[in-house]
Amino acid sequence: MGLLVLVRHGESRWNLDNKFTGWVDVPLSQQGINEAKRCAKHCRKFEFDCAYTSRLERAHETIQIILGDQDRTGVVQHEGINPKYREWIRRSNRVDGDIPVFTSEDLNERYYGDLQGMNKKQAERKYGLRRLLAWRRGYDTRPPKGESLKDAFDRIMPFVRENVFLPVMRGDHALLVAHGNTLRAIIKDLEGISDEDIADVDLPEARPLVYRFTRKRWEHIAGTYDHGRPLR
Repeated sequence: MGLLVLVRHGESRWNLDNKFTGWVDVPLSQQGINEAKRCAKHCRKFEFDCAYTSRLERAHETIQIILGDQDRTGVVQHEGINPKYREWIRRSNRVDGDIPVFTSEDLNERYYGDLQGMNKKQAERKYGLRRLLAWRRGYDTRPPKGESLKDAFDRIMPFVRENVFLPVMRGDHALLVAHGNTLRAIIKDLEGISDEDIADVDLPEARPLVYRFTRKRWEHIAGTYDHGRPLR
């Protein structure tokens, strides 16, 4: 019986400053570090076989805090490594508390294009509230030079289905630490949420959501997310 634990990274420095972050590699704030430590306590009950995260620092910091609390050493498996070494590395990282941490750009946050680095209130004044809400919460509307949630879904899910879902279906316990829109895409797929209803889903920072694969289906068994929380 496989388990998938999804965690949104803790608060970043740009979350604190109310800026669009996207692919900008911003670290955690002190509050984000504290959130990750609290999340680690909730995750102590899980014995993870493997872990996955994006290529961005705020997610890496969060996952290492969670694993470190379990006295596990997360050893990052970089994309593009010569295939003949990959299986040896995977085996060697499963001893003495080591755990492979697979990273991919495919798990990065949604790319916000021209909005990246912009304060959200400034963006509202520049573009108008209605247009900004459509970009932030609509499923297939893109900000200037950026991705829609649908674009992000199409980027994220092939990687997740092949590299994350399949090991869990075989019985692994997996930890995936990523970003709000990354997890919205995954939850949409796991729960069959419609294009319209995904607009109301908002992920809390650094709180685990737990899914179990059993009897050939996914079950959401622990953790909650918000519906319709006002955008910050």
